[in-house]
Amino acid sequence: MAGKLCHEHPAIRRALLEWFRAHARALPWRGTGDPYAVWVSEVMLQQTQVATVIPFYQRFMAAFPTISHLAQAPLEQVLELWSGLGYYRRARHLREAAEMLVDKFGRRLPQDYAGLRTLPGIGDYTAKAVLSIAFNQPYAVLDGNVARVVARLFAQRGNLHQSDFRQRVERELTALLSARSPGDFNQALMELGQTVCLPRGPRCWACPLSNWCQGCRSGNPEALPLPRPRRAAESHHLAVALLRQGKRVAMARGLGDGLLDDLWNFPAAFGRTPEEALEALRGKLCLLTRVPFTVAEPTAEFRHGITYRSIQGRVYPVQAARAIRHASIRWFELQQLPQAAISQLARKIAQKIA
Repeated sequence: MAGKLCHEHPAIRRALLEWFRAHARALPWRGTGDPYAVWVSEVMLQQTQVATVIPFYQRFMAAFPTISHLAQAPLEQVLELWSGLGYYRRARHLREAAEMLVDKFGRRLPQDYAGLRTLPGIGDYTAKAVLSIAFNQPYAVLDGNVARVVARLFAQRGNLHQSDFRQRVERELTALLSARSPGDFNQALMELGQTVCLPRGPRCWACPLSNWCQGCRSGNPEALPLPRPRRAAESHHLAVALLRQGKRVAMARGLGDGLLDDLWNFPAAFGRTPEEALEALRGKLCLLTRVPFTVAEPTAEFRHGITYRSIQGRVYPVQAARAIRHASIRWFELQQLPQAAISQLARKIAQKIA
């Protein structure tokens, strides 16, 4: 089916680019001509909705308008501005990459694929997106939205977790790519997938590619691409310690099990049962406090999801025999927590105890 459309590629490209120029949303990172701005936006947009990203992007760029500003910023400040956006490793990698750009690349992003891939946090997708959008280089960019558009347009079955499907879609995409305007082409396909060619209820009547789209002609465009297999949810129990000093509460880096290592959280521990989680928490507190302490009955319960983990938690007030001055503990004013580099889970718990 795809082969029958090869001769239509110029018309498809033209229709797509004309639609984009007429209907593209006025996003704050578009039209800046600044590769740094493109890079930051692409990192923030990874697995995150555009509407969510916009206010974070604006605050981030106001605080760090150049690569040099980001490289010089304390990691804590970067994480504070990222707090609430999720996937915090992205923020740490951005700052690490900014330091490398200052030290090795003259404060400029490399304009070649190999050079970009040497920077922390820049994988194949981000490198190609930056090169095409910021430097107008002919790289096709494949994400979930683009894959959906291409799969429906050329009737490709499968999902992005299948290597054969990915290879077929990448071949179609590369053949269709606009060599003259690769950045606009890539953004147009992303925009189309985000606003028109939706996973459910696609707006085929508003699509500039409907005349050529095999999914639309089939009458069931939602059948493509196939849904990706989902990992079964795993149930976890979490015991959380509430240590107070007046209006301040104790926080520690990370949550356990390698989760949220860059962020402050209430001291906590996982277990297969509430009792096992509480016992693990007692062990963690012995290391963190190094003073005698007592654990009271839980005063709050919560549920939270992190990736495939379904977490049931309990909050236990903890009373220490004397002041805690461990290097791994930091005390926060409760009213300061919304501005701190804390996790969404910590925010949820703070609301429970406020």
